[in-house]
Amino acid sequence: MADTATGTRSRENTRARLLDAAFDVFADVGLDAASVEAVCERAGFTRGAFYSNFESKDELFLELMTTVADRKLAAITERVKRITDGDVEKGSPGEVVQGLVDASLDSRQGVLLMSEIRIRAMRDARMAHAYIEWGDGMRRRVADLIDGLVATYRLTLRMPSTMFAQTMLELWEIASVEAVIARLDDDATRELISARTQALAAAVVEGFCTPGR
Repeated sequence: MADTATGTRSRENTRARLLDAAFDVFADVGLDAASVEAVCERAGFTRGAFYSNFESKDELFLELMTTVADRKLAAITERVKRITDGDVEKGSPGEVVQGLVDASLDSRQGVLLMSEIRIRAMRDARMAHAYIEWGDGMRRRVADLIDGLVATYRLTLRMPSTMFAQTMLELWEIASVEAVIARLDDDATRELISARTQALAAAVVEGFCTPGR
């Protein structure tokens, strides 16, 4: 039993290191230019270790897409849960939105990675199917978070929460890409995304006021 547990942890550690290495390599040079050898070298493993965990580069890419998104969503979910469970002072809805923006910020590598994934999905039917499924799941999960905040603050939305979630995800995506293209630093990126998110919330949530107003 102990040997089995040790083997499982070792395999999980290997996969995690390969995913971390792939994140850096794919974001730097793109999926097509990235090689299995480059990922293995960055992770400190052989090709055998790679193929014992993943069938192909595309399979690794798909898992990486899910892993990166899950990490970001976990941070947002934790922040929302602490509010809806009453573990922290609620603050105003505007302050909560700012907190969600802070938790949602992507690194430059993360933005580049997701851009590569979208391009790949446009060209590859299998990737497109996986991307659509992933997007549907993300929208449902963000909508659930919005529903929790709506109930906690007794808010009224001018559109269904699923549509609000989709619009917010698209806004974050577009603003993040613009920030990378403009070479904005973290503070400027946060300000850009925050301003647009607050404006969206003001348009969608009845009675919403931005912080300081």
